[in-house]
Amino acid sequence: MFQSIRLKLSFFIFVLLIFTTIVFSFTTIKILNQTILNEITKRAETLSKSSAAAAAYSLISSDLLGIDHIVFKGKSSNSDIEYMAIVDRKMNILAHSDIKKRGEVLKEAEGRTIKKKGDGTIVKEIPSSSDTIFEIYAPILFKGKLLGGVFVGVNQSVLLKAQQIARKQILWLFAITLLVAVIGVFGLSFFITRPINELASGVDELSQARRAKPLRVYSRDELGKLTESFNAMSRTIMEQQEELAKYTRELEEAYISTVRILAMAIDVRDPSTLGHSMRVAVNSLMIGEEIGLSEKELEELEIASLFHDVGKLRTPDSILFKNRTLDSKEFKEVRHHPVDGAEILKRAKSLQRYIAPVRHHHEYYNGQGYPDGLEGDKIPLYAAIIAIADTFDAITSRRPYKRALPKAEAIQELKKGAGKQFHPDLVKAFLRAMERGRCPQLHPYLTEAI
Repeated sequence: MFQSIRLKLSFFIFVLLIFTTIVFSFTTIKILNQTILNEITKRAETLSKSSAAAAAYSLISSDLLGIDHIVFKGKSSNSDIEYMAIVDRKMNILAHSDIKKRGEVLKEAEGRTIKKKGDGTIVKEIPSSSDTIFEIYAPILFKGKLLGGVFVGVNQSVLLKAQQIARKQILWLFAITLLVAVIGVFGLSFFITRPINELASGVDELSQARRAKPLRVYSRDELGKLTESFNAMSRTIMEQQEELAKYTRELEEAYISTVRILAMAIDVRDPSTLGHSMRVAVNSLMIGEEIGLSEKELEELEIASLFHDVGKLRTPDSILFKNRTLDSKEFKEVRHHPVDGAEILKRAKSLQRYIAPVRHHHEYYNGQGYPDGLEGDKIPLYAAIIAIADTFDAITSRRPYKRALPKAEAIQELKKGAGKQFHPDLVKAFLRAMERGRCPQLHPYLTEAI
């Protein structure tokens, strides 16, 4: 149809969905990372605080074995713990998950303090050569007196591993969500665009005046109401088109009737030429059909033939009805009827197309005709056709000043004039049509008039 609305709508929603999913994914992963970090450090805080509470009694009683047991138990029960140590107030290591470090002084590691609580608990992020360590310190207190502290270290790899697992789960979840959403987008776009496509096809059919049946209403929403309104509108338009076609036919019949009456009015001035314009129209159409003119062109040729002598309405009766040879002044007056005819037709805008055939139907192929001395293919086609049909009827019709020639002699006259007075190809076409006995398709009103 075009770049369809369905495609545009689907593409827009799909891009919006992708953008939203990506932003939501990054935001979710960021929040998830922080949540995992908080959870891991919280668990380490819990371990350090519970160990500090237990270590307080062991420190008071100088129970080093008990302190060792606390470290051993804390490290072994938490596999994600990198190290664990208990120190006294002077930072001497009393117990350590790495036995070799027992008795050493624990140096305070440099790092970024993540948080510091009112109970003395401190969480630090300590960079190392291999990886980052999150270290949690919890003081060992007894009745408000500081006895030492517990250090618990968690390797960042534990956090990364948990993040990676969670990230995969989230990405799979978003992928499934996106797939379902895409299917939903296409389904939604189809649901929305189906009535629009129906309306588009209806408009196309209506523009070609071939709306045969009402459009299907798919829903009772705004689009459904629009479709119903279109059906009502198309019914009204088709009814109006039928009425208009009826009026057009009546107008055409009235127009043709007017042309017919006018042609008869031209001919009736001289009884010897009665029916001349009708016969010229018949002969012109024989030539027109032989050379393959279209139906519209034949209709124009037909009407132009009826009008070809309209200029004689201005010719005085004393000249038109004279039985003797015309003198030079009278002959000049008669030769002026093509120009007079063109002037008459200029007064009606709808008859402008017939001016050229009327003005030039007495032009000669060799340029010796009148009123403008046109020659060859410069003579309008309709005028060149009418010239042959007009001459043939004049030769074969009786006039007060001459006898009617037989058809055979008239044909010889046309052959003699081919290439001089008449277009040679059109003469050949007329003779072929006559040999075949071809009868042109006339307008009903013309058929009645002949």
